Amino acid sequence: MDLSTTYLGLDLKCPIVPSASPLSESVSNIKKMEDAGAGAVVLHSLFEEQLTQSSLEIDHFLTLGSESHGEAASYFPHHDEYHVGPETYLHHIVEATSAVDIPIIASLNGVSSGGWTSFAKEIEAAGASALELNTYFIATDPELTGHEVERMYLEVVRDVTDAVSIPVAVKLNPFFSSLPYMCGQLVEAGAAGLVLFNRFYQPDLDIERLEVVPRVHLSSSEALRLPIRWIAILFGRIEADFALTSGVHTHEDVIKGLMAGANITMVASEILKNGIGRIPEMLIATSHWLEDHGYDSLRQCIGSMSQKHVAEPGAFERANYLRTLQSWPPKTQF
Repeated sequence: MDLSTTYLGLDLKCPIVPSASPLSESVSNIKKMEDAGAGAVVLHSLFEEQLTQSSLEIDHFLTLGSESHGEAASYFPHHDEYHVGPETYLHHIVEATSAVDIPIIASLNGVSSGGWTSFAKEIEAAGASALELNTYFIATDPELTGHEVERMYLEVVRDVTDAVSIPVAVKLNPFFSSLPYMCGQLVEAGAAGLVLFNRFYQPDLDIERLEVVPRVHLSSSEALRLPIRWIAILFGRIEADFALTSGVHTHEDVIKGLMAGANITMVASEILKNGIGRIPEMLIATSHWLEDHGYDSLRQCIGSMSQKHVAEPGAFERANYLRTLQSWPPKTQF
């Protein structure tokens, strides 16, 4: 079975790509991912705060209201708590690209131009095949308009894509009033790919210690439905490659993502929980499924169940809302 696909102009041997996670901090793990059959690897993110840690200031809109609470700056890690610094990250790219033959995609996490433009150039020079901009921003200022937030995203993408020649993908969240319009604007700004979706990690409250505490919950296959819906809607309408991330745990999840219109399906939680060995297991099961259902290659199924190609396009829109609510069983009296 031909499992090859393309993403950001890169030829990949398969659609399963480990997304940014602590696993890629080790070159030996990256080698294991390649040996397991991964099509590419997205490196762990370098955070904007690591580029500006000397002053712990983030330029442009991210600074608005940041000191409205005296303890706001205390939520940033101290210098020695960051796993890697900028120079270490660049060296890691050099080592990783020298150690494997599959594409290495670097990841920058933040929301403002700041030092990103110059550092993006250094990432390109270090040998990364592509760059993923992980735009993680929570708009908490009541005076900050949606238009200003969108403009901020577009400025970052435009600045970075103008600075480098390697392809750039944008990992974004679903919380835009018109996601299709925003995706189109990001592509016009220079994005070659869209990664759907970024997971916002929600804080928890420790009611005994009276503290706001971080909580990391790994995804399940249930998380797949949101990106599937939007990739299926956007496929064929937005001229970009799509990566589905969050909720990929089985070969069925891989198939669903591809049928919706994704070029690749990214995996993190599954291999964090069950090991890198899950990659070949998922690939073998994907290959068998395609063979059993009469496919000659994986590319034949990409977008086959997008809104553009299904018999009932309304299934992805409001037309299916009432039907979904009425599907809840059983019809009994409570």
